[in-house]
Amino acid sequence: MEHLFTTESLISFLVLVVLEVVLGIDNVIFVSIIMNRLKDIKQQKKARMIWMITGILSRCLLLMGLSWLLAQKGKAVFTIAGKGFDLASIVMLLGGLFLIYKSVKEIHAKLEGEDHAANSNEKSLTMGAAIGQIMLIDAVFSFDSIITAGGTAKHLEIMVAAVVIAMTIMFLFSPKIAGFIHKHPTLKMLALSFLVMIGLSLVIEGWDAGKAHELHLKNYIYFGMAFSFAVELLNMVMHKRAQKRRVVELNEPIKQLQQQEQGADDMAH
Repeated sequence: MEHLFTTESLISFLVLVVLEVVLGIDNVIFVSIIMNRLKDIKQQKKARMIWMITGILSRCLLLMGLSWLLAQKGKAVFTIAGKGFDLASIVMLLGGLFLIYKSVKEIHAKLEGEDHAANSNEKSLTMGAAIGQIMLIDAVFSFDSIITAGGTAKHLEIMVAAVVIAMTIMFLFSPKIAGFIHKHPTLKMLALSFLVMIGLSLVIEGWDAGKAHELHLKNYIYFGMAFSFAVELLNMVMHKRAQKRRVVELNEPIKQLQQQEQGADDMAH
């Protein structure tokens, strides 16, 4: 147990927790959008709890089988036009396509108008469908998480502890993120566009992992998303201040009229 408390182990543990949380942001955004499709708050809490438990269990199981997973890398499950696809490539391809499909579908629903959807006979997302979608995309993001863990820490205990803490942090902050996205429609559109790009990067990574890593696609996507998010926050602050000034300007004539009426009453007395 002494090897777990060395300076190197503690540093790798802290770095891994930060990396897991950063890499899990896209996962949290997707889960938050799916949660908002559930009408009942109790269902949202239940689905969020199931997401955390299954997320921790799936990552721990993958970590325990990390050596086997790494051994499967490069072993083609099937071949198309002379190009082989291993297990990780298949998961990335299917997960990326699903993420693109789901995000584009949400964008389409947003553009069509949620009020129109609410007035129609369209059913809201069921609990089973929400959990199924969350578990499917979480399995895809788990591969990135496990590969990162394997490359950062040397000991299984450190990897498991870091993953559990990272998932707990994401679980605790996901309700606030979901509420914030739901409250600001422009941010939801921005988040969905971000998920489309992440899905596209997963497809490219599944098709040619070496080329994807060489191009550093996710670095560009995360930077672009962070910059867009910062600009949108500035727009929200400016809009809020403009609304306050408008309220003051609208109330000013009323105050002047009240002062004139009060002055007229004083003169009459």
